[in-house]
Amino acid sequence: MTFVNIFIQTVLCPRSKDIGISNSMKSQDILLLFKLAAIEQQVAQELENSCPPVPYRKYPWWDWENTEIDINNQLDINKEIDINNKLLYSDKRMALLASRLTIRGLAAETGISKSEVSQALKRNYFAGLAKPDRKSGLPKANFKALLEFVVHGLRYVFPVKPAELTRGIATGLAAPVLQGHIMTAGELAPVWPDANGKSKGQAIAPLFKSVPFAVRKDPQLYEYLALADAIRIGQTRERALASEFLEKILLRKY
Repeated sequence: MTFVNIFIQTVLCPRSKDIGISNSMKSQDILLLFKLAAIEQQVAQELENSCPPVPYRKYPWWDWENTEIDINNQLDINKEIDINNKLLYSDKRMALLASRLTIRGLAAETGISKSEVSQALKRNYFAGLAKPDRKSGLPKANFKALLEFVVHGLRYVFPVKPAELTRGIATGLAAPVLQGHIMTAGELAPVWPDANGKSKGQAIAPLFKSVPFAVRKDPQLYEYLALADAIRIGQTRERALASEFLEKILLRKY
């Protein structure tokens, strides 16, 4: 039985009614997984000489009005969550992770409710897409499994089609992470509908309603989700390019 088949058996169609299967995946589970991955990478980059810089990221990395950028808001949240984490964790990496990986912290940064963050973690643990860290118990994404699922299964489990023209935040091939690759002049950009977005194009429903809110806080999360959309809506060549980019970023092969 293939990896994708296993997941399709445990995922409800997003347009179907919930029939009470507690382990059925939901689209917010993927948002949460990408956030876990982004936090782990950001902590690695914060620790001296632990991770190389990201060479491809060119600023501005956002596609909304500058006044809406909220990348530093998480700092106040982290201080409020647990000011004593450094005392609780002798390992600096674990202390930094612990300051952001609480249920409350993840909810504040993703826009997913605290109760749903808790349930999403359980579903991801069940599916093998995440697990609690053996030493700290903190949630940790399974990077390779997440990549495999997004590349081979996401467009079937959470399909999406371009809709009406609207203003929003560029995603897919139109997002900053893929600018200059394949997309030609005059082609309509896929966008997440958002009043403060800077692009005009065809509406693409984000994986979860809070995606426009969540990406304002996190350039890596924006990249992950935009690449996931390129895989969801792109043709063969576009999917291959987005998959290559996602593998490089997610598995740090740059």
